[in-house]
Amino acid sequence: MTFKALIVDKHDDGQTQASIKEISEDQLPQGDVTIAIDYSTVNYKDGLCLGSGGGLVREYPHIPGIDFAGTVESAEDNRYKPGDKVILTGWRVGEVWWGGYAQKARVKADWLVPLPEGLTTKQAMAVGTAGFTAMLGVLALEDHGLKPDQGPVLVTGAAGGVGSVAIALLAKLGYEVAAVTGRPETESYLKDLGATQIVPREDLNETVKRPLEKELWAGCIDAVGGAMLARVLGQLRYGASAAAIGLAGGDKLPASVIPFLLRGVNLLGIDSVMRPYEDRQRAWQRLAQDLPLEKLDAMIHPAKLSDLPELGKAILKGGVKGRVVVDVNQ
Repeated sequence: MTFKALIVDKHDDGQTQASIKEISEDQLPQGDVTIAIDYSTVNYKDGLCLGSGGGLVREYPHIPGIDFAGTVESAEDNRYKPGDKVILTGWRVGEVWWGGYAQKARVKADWLVPLPEGLTTKQAMAVGTAGFTAMLGVLALEDHGLKPDQGPVLVTGAAGGVGSVAIALLAKLGYEVAAVTGRPETESYLKDLGATQIVPREDLNETVKRPLEKELWAGCIDAVGGAMLARVLGQLRYGASAAAIGLAGGDKLPASVIPFLLRGVNLLGIDSVMRPYEDRQRAWQRLAQDLPLEKLDAMIHPAKLSDLPELGKAILKGGVKGRVVVDVNQ
Protein backbone atom coordinates (compact mmCIF):
# COMPACT_ATOMS: atom_id res chain seq x y z
CA MET A 1 0.00 0.00 0.00
CA THR A 2 1.25 3.45 -0.90
CA PHE A 3 0.21 6.94 0.09
CA LYS A 4 0.76 10.51 -1.09
CA ALA A 5 3.50 12.73 0.27
CA LEU A 6 5.04 16.04 -0.73
CA ILE A 7 8.71 15.20 -1.19
CA VAL A 8 11.45 17.83 -1.38
CA ASP A 9 14.55 16.72 -3.30
CA LYS A 10 17.86 18.55 -3.61
CA HIS A 11 19.66 18.40 -6.96
CA ASP A 12 23.39 18.31 -7.56
CA ASP A 13 23.40 22.06 -8.26
CA GLY A 14 21.96 22.72 -4.78
CA GLN A 15 18.48 23.65 -6.01
CA THR A 16 15.48 22.04 -4.35
CA GLN A 17 12.23 20.86 -5.89
CA ALA A 18 8.99 19.85 -4.16
CA SER A 19 6.62 17.38 -5.79
CA ILE A 20 3.88 14.96 -4.79
CA LYS A 21 4.93 11.32 -4.92
CA GLU A 22 3.58 7.93 -3.88
CA ILE A 23 5.64 6.25 -1.16
CA SER A 24 5.21 3.10 0.93
CA GLU A 25 4.81 2.83 4.68
CA ASP A 26 8.10 0.98 5.06
CA GLN A 27 9.88 4.14 3.87
CA LEU A 28 8.72 6.05 6.95
CA PRO A 29 11.29 6.62 9.73
CA GLN A 30 11.42 4.45 12.84
CA GLY A 31 9.02 5.40 15.61
CA ASP A 32 6.50 4.19 18.19
CA VAL A 33 3.28 5.44 16.60
CA THR A 34 2.00 5.48 13.01
CA ILE A 35 -0.63 8.14 12.29
CA ALA A 36 -3.08 8.62 9.45
CA ILE A 37 -2.86 12.38 9.00
CA ASP A 38 -6.00 14.45 8.53
CA TYR A 39 -4.61 17.97 8.38
CA SER A 40 -1.42 19.99 8.54
CA THR A 41 -0.76 23.71 8.14
CA VAL A 42 1.80 26.24 6.91
CA ASN A 43 4.31 27.98 9.17
CA TYR A 44 7.33 30.19 8.45
CA LYS A 45 9.63 27.20 9.04
CA ASP A 46 7.61 25.20 6.51
CA GLY A 47 8.25 27.91 3.94
CA LEU A 48 11.99 27.50 4.54
CA CYS A 49 11.85 23.71 4.39
CA LEU A 50 9.80 23.76 1.17
CA GLY A 51 12.49 25.88 -0.45
CA SER A 52 16.18 26.12 0.34
CA GLY A 53 15.82 24.34 3.68
CA GLY A 54 16.97 27.40 5.58
CA GLY A 55 19.60 25.32 7.35
CA LEU A 56 16.83 23.30 9.02
CA VAL A 57 16.78 20.24 6.75
CA ARG A 58 19.73 17.89 7.10
CA GLU A 59 18.95 15.10 4.64
CA TYR A 60 17.09 14.73 1.36
CA PRO A 61 14.65 13.53 0.14
CA HIS A 62 12.56 15.15 2.84
CA ILE A 63 8.90 15.55 3.85
CA PRO A 64 8.27 18.98 5.46
CA GLY A 65 5.37 19.90 7.72
CA ILE A 66 6.22 20.85 11.31
CA ASP A 67 2.79 19.99 12.67
CA PHE A 68 -0.14 17.70 11.98
CA ALA A 69 -3.26 16.16 13.51
CA GLY A 70 -4.76 12.79 12.76
CA THR A 71 -5.69 9.32 13.96
CA VAL A 72 -3.44 6.63 15.40
CA GLU A 73 -3.24 3.59 13.11
CA SER A 74 -0.83 1.53 15.19
CA ALA A 75 1.23 2.04 18.33
CA GLU A 76 4.00 0.24 20.16
CA ASP A 77 3.52 2.51 23.18
CA ASN A 78 0.61 1.77 25.54
CA ARG A 79 -0.24 5.46 25.92
CA TYR A 80 -1.90 5.33 22.49
CA LYS A 81 -4.15 2.90 20.67
CA PRO A 82 -5.65 2.73 17.18
CA GLY A 83 -8.41 5.29 16.78
CA ASP A 84 -6.95 7.87 19.18
CA LYS A 85 -6.92 11.44 17.87
CA VAL A 86 -3.56 13.14 18.33
CA ILE A 87 -1.66 16.36 17.65
CA LEU A 88 2.01 16.87 16.94
CA THR A 89 3.90 20.17 17.03
CA GLY A 90 7.62 20.75 17.39
CA TRP A 91 10.42 18.31 18.23
CA ARG A 92 12.04 19.26 14.87
CA VAL A 93 9.53 17.13 13.00
CA GLY A 94 9.33 18.47 9.46
CA GLU A 95 12.93 19.67 9.80
CA VAL A 96 15.22 16.74 10.67
CA TRP A 97 12.36 14.18 10.87
CA TRP A 98 9.77 13.55 8.17
CA GLY A 99 6.72 15.67 8.86
CA GLY A 100 3.07 16.26 8.16
CA TYR A 101 2.90 16.94 4.42
CA ALA A 102 1.86 13.35 3.77
CA GLN A 103 -1.08 11.06 4.37
CA LYS A 104 0.87 9.14 7.01
CA ALA A 105 3.63 9.76 9.54
CA ARG A 106 5.57 7.72 12.06
CA VAL A 107 6.92 9.46 15.17
CA LYS A 108 7.90 8.93 18.78
CA ALA A 109 5.04 8.66 21.26
CA ASP A 110 6.68 11.27 23.51
CA TRP A 111 6.12 13.88 20.82
CA LEU A 112 2.33 13.49 20.67
CA VAL A 113 -0.45 15.17 22.63
CA PRO A 114 -4.01 13.79 22.77
CA LEU A 115 -6.53 15.95 20.93
CA PRO A 116 -8.39 17.85 23.67
CA GLU A 117 -12.12 17.42 23.98
CA GLY A 118 -13.99 20.13 22.10
CA LEU A 119 -11.55 20.42 19.19
CA THR A 120 -11.58 18.61 15.84
CA THR A 121 -8.37 17.71 14.03
CA LYS A 122 -9.16 20.45 11.52
CA GLN A 123 -9.53 23.04 14.26
CA ALA A 124 -6.34 21.78 15.90
CA MET A 125 -4.46 22.57 12.71
CA ALA A 126 -6.21 25.90 12.36
CA VAL A 127 -4.47 26.51 15.69
CA GLY A 128 -1.28 24.67 14.67
CA THR A 129 2.20 25.54 15.86
CA ALA A 130 1.50 29.25 15.42
CA GLY A 131 -1.59 29.24 17.63
CA PHE A 132 -0.03 26.87 20.13
CA THR A 133 2.93 29.22 20.44
CA ALA A 134 0.59 32.21 20.81
CA MET A 135 -1.11 30.41 23.71
CA LEU A 136 2.26 29.78 25.34
CA GLY A 137 2.92 33.51 25.04
CA VAL A 138 -0.39 34.41 26.68
CA LEU A 139 0.26 31.92 29.49
CA ALA A 140 3.72 33.41 30.06
CA LEU A 141 2.26 36.93 30.31
CA GLU A 142 -0.41 35.69 32.73
CA ASP A 143 2.20 33.85 34.81
CA HIS A 144 4.09 37.16 35.08
CA GLY A 145 1.04 38.95 36.42
CA LEU A 146 -0.85 40.29 33.40
CA LYS A 147 -4.55 40.93 34.03
CA PRO A 148 -7.24 42.43 31.75
CA ASP A 149 -7.66 45.60 33.84
CA GLN A 150 -4.02 46.66 33.47
CA GLY A 151 -4.30 48.23 30.03
CA PRO A 152 -3.90 47.39 26.33
CA VAL A 153 -1.84 44.45 25.13
CA LEU A 154 0.11 44.93 21.91
CA VAL A 155 0.27 42.18 19.27
CA THR A 156 2.88 42.60 16.53
CA GLY A 157 2.73 40.76 13.22
CA ALA A 158 -0.96 40.78 13.94
CA ALA A 159 -2.34 39.37 10.67
CA GLY A 160 -0.07 36.31 10.72
CA GLY A 161 -0.81 32.99 12.35
CA VAL A 162 0.60 33.79 15.78
CA GLY A 163 -0.91 37.25 15.82
CA SER A 164 -4.36 36.16 14.65
CA VAL A 165 -4.74 33.53 17.37
CA ALA A 166 -3.23 35.81 20.02
CA ILE A 167 -5.76 38.56 19.26
CA ALA A 168 -8.71 36.17 19.38
CA LEU A 169 -7.50 34.66 22.66
CA LEU A 170 -6.76 37.95 24.37
CA ALA A 171 -10.06 39.51 23.29
CA LYS A 172 -12.00 36.48 24.54
CA LEU A 173 -10.18 36.73 27.89
CA GLY A 174 -11.28 40.35 28.25
CA TYR A 175 -8.12 42.20 27.22
CA GLU A 176 -8.00 45.39 25.19
CA VAL A 177 -5.91 44.48 22.16
CA ALA A 178 -3.80 46.76 19.96
CA ALA A 179 -2.79 45.12 16.66
CA VAL A 180 0.27 46.14 14.65
CA THR A 181 0.03 45.69 10.88
CA GLY A 182 1.61 47.08 7.75
CA ARG A 183 -1.24 45.87 5.56
CA PRO A 184 -4.21 48.27 5.66
CA GLU A 185 -6.43 45.68 3.93
CA THR A 186 -6.22 43.48 7.06
CA GLU A 187 -7.65 46.05 9.46
CA SER A 188 -11.26 44.84 9.27
CA TYR A 189 -10.05 41.25 9.68
CA LEU A 190 -8.11 42.20 12.82
CA LYS A 191 -11.05 44.09 14.30
CA ASP A 192 -13.31 41.12 13.63
CA LEU A 193 -10.89 39.00 15.66
CA GLY A 194 -11.22 41.41 18.56
CA ALA A 195 -8.59 44.14 18.12
CA THR A 196 -9.81 47.49 19.40
CA GLN A 197 -6.85 49.54 18.14
CA ILE A 198 -4.83 49.33 14.91
CA VAL A 199 -1.20 50.48 15.12
CA PRO A 200 0.48 51.13 11.75
CA ARG A 201 3.72 49.20 11.39
CA GLU A 202 5.66 52.34 10.48
CA ASP A 203 4.91 53.77 13.94
CA LEU A 204 7.16 51.11 15.47
CA ASN A 205 9.62 50.34 12.70
CA GLU A 206 12.12 53.07 13.49
CA THR A 207 15.28 52.28 15.43
CA VAL A 208 15.20 53.18 19.12
CA LYS A 209 15.81 56.89 19.60
CA ARG A 210 15.16 57.14 23.35
CA PRO A 211 15.51 54.14 25.68
CA LEU A 212 12.28 55.07 27.46
CA GLU A 213 9.15 56.35 25.74
CA LYS A 214 5.63 56.94 27.00
CA GLU A 215 4.29 53.91 28.91
CA LEU A 216 1.67 52.51 26.55
CA TRP A 217 1.37 48.72 26.80
CA ALA A 218 0.52 46.39 29.68
CA GLY A 219 2.05 43.51 27.73
CA CYS A 220 3.07 42.38 24.27
CA ILE A 221 2.92 39.26 22.12
CA ASP A 222 5.75 39.88 19.67
CA ALA A 223 6.09 37.83 16.47
CA VAL A 224 8.47 40.26 14.75
CA GLY A 225 11.59 40.81 16.85
CA GLY A 226 14.30 43.15 15.57
CA ALA A 227 13.96 46.91 15.79
CA MET A 228 10.22 46.72 16.48
CA LEU A 229 10.66 44.64 19.63
CA ALA A 230 13.37 47.05 20.78
CA ARG A 231 10.93 49.98 20.41
CA VAL A 232 8.18 48.10 22.23
CA LEU A 233 10.44 47.42 25.23
CA GLY A 234 10.76 51.17 25.73
CA GLN A 235 6.96 51.59 25.60
CA LEU A 236 6.00 48.89 28.11
CA ARG A 237 4.44 49.97 31.37
CA TYR A 238 6.25 49.49 34.64
CA GLY A 239 6.74 45.78 35.39
CA ALA A 240 5.12 44.69 32.11
CA SER A 241 6.33 41.81 29.95
CA ALA A 242 6.83 41.09 26.26
CA ALA A 243 6.66 37.50 25.01
CA ALA A 244 9.17 37.07 22.16
CA ILE A 245 7.85 34.52 19.67
CA GLY A 246 9.25 35.32 16.23
CA LEU A 247 11.92 37.06 14.19
CA ALA A 248 10.20 38.11 10.99
CA GLY A 249 11.80 41.54 11.51
CA GLY A 250 15.28 40.14 12.12
CA ASP A 251 17.23 38.32 14.81
CA LYS A 252 19.13 41.38 16.10
CA LEU A 253 17.84 43.35 19.09
CA PRO A 254 19.13 46.93 18.91
CA ALA A 255 17.84 47.74 22.38
CA SER A 256 18.96 49.38 25.62
CA VAL A 257 19.00 47.76 29.06
CA ILE A 258 17.38 50.91 30.50
CA PRO A 259 13.76 49.59 30.28
CA PHE A 260 14.81 46.55 32.30
CA LEU A 261 16.63 48.60 34.93
CA LEU A 262 14.30 51.58 35.34
CA ARG A 263 10.90 50.07 34.57
CA GLY A 264 11.47 46.46 35.57
CA VAL A 265 10.12 45.13 32.28
CA ASN A 266 10.52 41.47 31.34
CA LEU A 267 11.46 39.88 28.03
CA LEU A 268 10.06 36.34 27.97
CA GLY A 269 11.46 33.90 25.42
CA ILE A 270 8.84 31.48 24.07
CA ASP A 271 10.03 28.17 22.66
CA SER A 272 7.45 25.71 21.38
CA VAL A 273 9.75 23.12 19.80
CA MET A 274 11.16 21.36 22.88
CA ARG A 275 8.40 22.31 25.31
CA PRO A 276 7.76 19.67 28.02
CA TYR A 277 4.65 17.51 27.74
CA GLU A 278 2.93 19.09 30.77
CA ASP A 279 3.24 22.57 29.25
CA ARG A 280 1.85 21.27 25.96
CA GLN A 281 -1.17 19.73 27.65
CA ARG A 282 -1.82 22.93 29.60
CA ALA A 283 -1.65 25.07 26.46
CA TRP A 284 -3.92 22.79 24.41
CA GLN A 285 -6.48 22.57 27.21
CA ARG A 286 -6.53 26.36 27.48
CA LEU A 287 -6.91 26.66 23.70
CA ALA A 288 -9.91 24.31 23.77
CA GLN A 289 -11.36 26.33 26.64
CA ASP A 290 -10.55 29.93 25.72
CA LEU A 291 -10.19 30.21 21.95
CA PRO A 292 -13.48 31.31 20.35
CA LEU A 293 -14.05 28.65 17.71
CA GLU A 294 -16.17 30.93 15.53
CA LYS A 295 -13.18 33.29 15.31
CA LEU A 296 -10.89 30.35 14.61
CA ASP A 297 -13.10 29.14 11.78
CA ALA A 298 -13.04 32.63 10.25
CA MET A 299 -9.21 32.51 10.08
CA ILE A 300 -9.10 29.29 8.03
CA HIS A 301 -7.90 29.26 4.45
CA PRO A 302 -8.20 25.70 3.04
CA ALA A 303 -5.40 24.18 0.98
CA LYS A 304 -4.22 20.84 -0.42
CA LEU A 305 -0.80 19.28 -0.88
CA SER A 306 -0.37 20.67 -4.38
CA ASP A 307 -0.82 24.24 -3.07
CA LEU A 308 2.11 24.01 -0.66
CA PRO A 309 5.07 25.05 -2.85
CA GLU A 310 3.42 28.39 -3.65
CA LEU A 311 2.15 28.86 -0.08
CA GLY A 312 5.68 28.26 1.17
CA LYS A 313 6.95 31.13 -0.96
CA ALA A 314 4.07 33.37 0.10
CA ILE A 315 4.55 32.94 3.86
CA LEU A 316 8.24 33.86 3.58
CA LYS A 317 7.14 37.16 2.00
CA GLY A 318 4.50 37.86 4.66
CA GLY A 319 1.75 37.12 2.17
CA VAL A 320 -0.31 34.66 4.23
CA LYS A 321 -3.18 35.93 6.38
CA GLY A 322 -4.74 33.89 9.16
CA ARG A 323 -4.37 30.13 9.28
CA VAL A 324 -3.88 27.84 6.29
CA VAL A 325 -5.30 24.36 6.93
CA VAL A 326 -3.95 21.70 4.58
CA ASP A 327 -6.15 18.69 3.88
CA VAL A 328 -3.46 16.15 3.00
CA ASN A 329 -6.05 13.72 1.61
CA GLN A 330 -7.21 16.03 -1.17
